[in-house]
Amino acid sequence: MDIRSERAERSPGLVILGVAKSDAHAVANRLIEMQLRQHGYDVVNLGVCTPLEDFAEAHGEHPEAVAVLIGSLNGHALQDLADLPALRAAGQLDCPVVIGGNLSVGSHKSERTLERLFDLGVERIVEDPADLPRILKQLGRPRSRSRTDALAVGRHE
Repeated sequence: MDIRSERAERSPGLVILGVAKSDAHAVANRLIEMQLRQHGYDVVNLGVCTPLEDFAEAHGEHPEAVAVLIGSLNGHALQDLADLPALRAAGQLDCPVVIGGNLSVGSHKSERTLERLFDLGVERIVEDPADLPRILKQLGRPRSRSRTDALAVGRHE
């Protein structure tokens, strides 16, 4: 058995990671990459200022991905994910999309913002990056959760 296939047997899966297209915050992205690798995940890190089309292209190259993880710290998540429904409808990004960070401008985060992100096609919203390994493990299982369950899980179980 070669090293690559041995690693694939041990890995809980591959994730595609990046920062939303209008956002250049790199530090959290790198820290999350390191955390996921420590938990055994293979990570394709697209870096900062990544358009959704690049996430879709990476998913096309790695259809086995457990999820696409998008960080957004500048408060413009809704604008950066506006094209997600079209990509999903075209079958170009059909794995779970998970987002986390500072998702809207201002200190008060409304439930409506979270609902709008789910309406765009986001599967989970993460408040604490330490929850990512648990969430990814859940996403790797067959899903029969409703949208209400995803909202509850996205905000802490």
